[in-house]
Amino acid sequence: MGHRSPPLTLEVIVTSLEDAIAAARGGAQRLEVVRDLHRQGLTPAVDFVRGIQREIDLPLRVMVRESDGFACATGDERRALLDAAAAFDGLRVDGIVVGWTRGDRIDEDTLARVLEAAPSVRATFHRAFDALPDPEAGFRILHRYPQFDRVLTGAGTGPWASRCATLARYAGWGEPGITVLPGGDVDEGAILALRACGAVTEAHVGRAARIDRVVGEAVSADAVRGLRRAAGWAD
Repeated sequence: MGHRSPPLTLEVIVTSLEDAIAAARGGAQRLEVVRDLHRQGLTPAVDFVRGIQREIDLPLRVMVRESDGFACATGDERRALLDAAAAFDGLRVDGIVVGWTRGDRIDEDTLARVLEAAPSVRATFHRAFDALPDPEAGFRILHRYPQFDRVLTGAGTGPWASRCATLARYAGWGEPGITVLPGGDVDEGAILALRACGAVTEAHVGRAARIDRVVGEAVSADAVRGLRRAAGWAD
C-alpha cells in the first residue's frame, strides 16, 4: 500500500468497567469514558470513573456533556457541567471531552467556565467541531485555551482516504499543541487508510471495538486487538 506512518495511538470508547478491562486487554492505549453511547456519549458517574482508575492503568478522557446536541441550554445544565468537570479534575483524569456551540460558533462562555472548573486536566474538543462552518476559525479559538490538546473530528464525509487532505489541513491549523484525532465509524480499513495518509498520529474507535460492531454490545478484546494490529502495533 506504499509508505505508512508509524503506529497510531488507539483510543477506545468505554461505557462500563467490563468495557475498560476488555479494551485494556486488547491493547488500547487510551480510553474515552462515557455513558449513553447511543446518544453520542454523556457524562458518566464520578464513582464509575474512579472505579476504572482503580482497575485500569490507562489514560482516561472523560466526557462532560449533559444533553443531546451541542448547545448548553439552561443554567441548571451548566451547573451540572461545572460540577462534573470539577469532580473529574479532582480525580486527575488525563483529560475531559467537551464542546458546545451557539449559533455557528463555539460557545466560549460555557467552554471557558467548564475549563476553569477543571484547571489541572487537558481537554479534547469533541465532534461539535464538525458543526462549525469555519473550522480554521474554530482552531484559532481553541488555541486561546492551553488545556486543549486534541480535536476529535470526522473531517467530512466519504472514505477516510479521501479525507486525508482535510486532515492534513486541520493538522496544520492545530499546530502547535493540538493533535487531530479522527473519529466516527473508524474501523480496521479506516485505520489502514489513516496510517497511509500520514497526516495523523491517533485514531478514536467506538462501534468497531464492540461485539458484532453494535453500539449496545460490550467491547471485545479480540476486536480491539484487530484494530491495534491495523494501527501498526505488533501483538
